[in-house]
Amino acid sequence: MPVLTRLIPSPVVVDIRRGAMDDLAGLLADQRISSSGKLAIAISDGSGRALRERLAPVLPGADWYAVSDGTIDSAVKLADGIKGTRYDAVVGLGGGKIIDVAKYAAARVGLPMVAVATNLSHDGLCSPVATLDNDNGRGSYGVPTPIAVVIDLDVIREAPARYVRSGIGDAVSNISCVADWELAHEVNDEEIDGLAAAMARQAGEAVLRHPGGIGDDAFLKVLAEGLVLTGISMSVAGDSRPASGACHEINHAFDLLYPQRAASHGEQVGLGACFAMHLRGARQESLLMASTLRRHGLPVLPEEIGFSVDEFVRAVDYAPQTRPGRFTVLEHLSLSTDQIRDAYADYASTISS
Repeated sequence: MPVLTRLIPSPVVVDIRRGAMDDLAGLLADQRISSSGKLAIAISDGSGRALRERLAPVLPGADWYAVSDGTIDSAVKLADGIKGTRYDAVVGLGGGKIIDVAKYAAARVGLPMVAVATNLSHDGLCSPVATLDNDNGRGSYGVPTPIAVVIDLDVIREAPARYVRSGIGDAVSNISCVADWELAHEVNDEEIDGLAAAMARQAGEAVLRHPGGIGDDAFLKVLAEGLVLTGISMSVAGDSRPASGACHEINHAFDLLYPQRAASHGEQVGLGACFAMHLRGARQESLLMASTLRRHGLPVLPEEIGFSVDEFVRAVDYAPQTRPGRFTVLEHLSLSTDQIRDAYADYASTISS
């Protein structure tokens, strides 16, 4: 008998609107995630205190756990603190680091996890991956997809604008990532999941072509939806392929080669995506991407985030080493440093003309 449908790992509920955080207790009860209100809530040491004061009265049964950083040690410490208490769920309330720590801890103790995002800096809030710092730098750990995602647009507006800009760069980079996946399929016959690719690409296209800005609720909602869809696309694919290509290899190279100077994740992948699209000959797409990123205040040249041309060339040259086994336009072209320098000169001239 033919398989007519397939199950897609995704949150039970996605709530993106103004005032969503104030309805958190009711949402969890209505969705039968936590009717008792017995929750383990992970928050940051700093900004999380204000959110705790705001939510504690409506979540009287919750226990609050302060998380100091986004390390594997903090995630294990949180899991150890949760063990032994009969919680309904773990809630990660904060930015990407807090959510990733909570995802890992929830997986370790076998509890569902609820992501309550306070910024839109990257697509990890709904992904099946927890990115945590460890003794060797940074690692990615497979975890279940959050059972619920709550994004309060009022809270998002209170976060620094650079976090929203970073999310824009990450979402738009999907277009380059999917192009790399399709290239790997064409050249190496790598299996591609059409649904995952479509979800990731359309999430990027929606952000790329939306006429609004970071001050508009309509734009913020499209960005939030795009980041959530990107996370689900990774669950569908079973890995990060729909949202990780040459642009992310370049980002990892920046982080490894210049750890004290690296810019935000979204700034680096956005720049990397523009350059990668240029490399594959998609000049109009690269120009549109660069124009959109500039409109939102993101960099499109390495000098705009404090790197020289030589440092950028070194990062692009090193980039394939960051993800052994991943095939992108960088591995396909296998450019020498002189060829990278020439390609960058052409790219810079094209987007500046």
